[in-house]
Amino acid sequence: MDNTVTAILLGILEGFTEFLPISSTGHLILAQAFFGYDPEEWRQFNIVIQLGAILAVVVSYWSTFWSMGTGLLRLEAEAVRFVRNILLGFVPAAVIGLLAKDAIDVMLGSPMVVAVALVVGGIAILVLEKIIPARPDNGVAALPWQTAMAIGLVQCLAMIPGTSRSGATIMGALAMGVGRKTAAEFSFFLAVPTMLGAATVKILDEPALLAGQAAIGWGEIALGFGAAFVTALVVIRAFVAYVSKRGFAPFAWYRIVLGAFAIWWFAAG
Repeated sequence: MDNTVTAILLGILEGFTEFLPISSTGHLILAQAFFGYDPEEWRQFNIVIQLGAILAVVVSYWSTFWSMGTGLLRLEAEAVRFVRNILLGFVPAAVIGLLAKDAIDVMLGSPMVVAVALVVGGIAILVLEKIIPARPDNGVAALPWQTAMAIGLVQCLAMIPGTSRSGATIMGALAMGVGRKTAAEFSFFLAVPTMLGAATVKILDEPALLAGQAAIGWGEIALGFGAAFVTALVVIRAFVAYVSKRGFAPFAWYRIVLGAFAIWWFAAG
């Protein structure tokens, strides 16, 4: 497949899956396995296009970030609680991610780990959807600090490829009594420092990328970045509107079907 087409398709895949509870990293790993392109050649590309998805969150919730940022400067209580909760949710992933970096890298090279995690995660979502009642949404700033930190700990499960960062944080939040919309938005806000930190660490580990010598050209990287940004921009708002009314079961069934197919594919191959 032509590199330009591949770059656009991978960008769309990243933007579409990053904030849904279906695992963007898992989809990128499976795409590499299914379509047979060299994952090492596209590794640097995959790092950079995540920044496009992060930018989509900032643009989508620009008014929230602006009001909370200016409110923090004035030490307004709501803004202080909002920033506190985001930071407390981010800290566990930052610490554990750095300590477990080598183990995570090993799992990233295993499509079968992704396939199994998709199925297990899908079943977990169905169970939680069945037993957890819908609750009112009070907003991210209203979360107790203990809940914010606990959701951050649950987010660390997403270090297993195929688990889904957004899936882990959203379902973990629901299990702790958070409303659906608040759970989804907290997951989005938490993605900004978490993904930015992870991408920064990976970029610093890529001397070729820092030197402007990435295996995939910067033209393709720019296309992938743009595709991820635009796609994520559309998905974020649609996802919040959907799950606020209908829940997460369709995403769970999608995970189970895709994971089961991938397990069959790799076992047969």
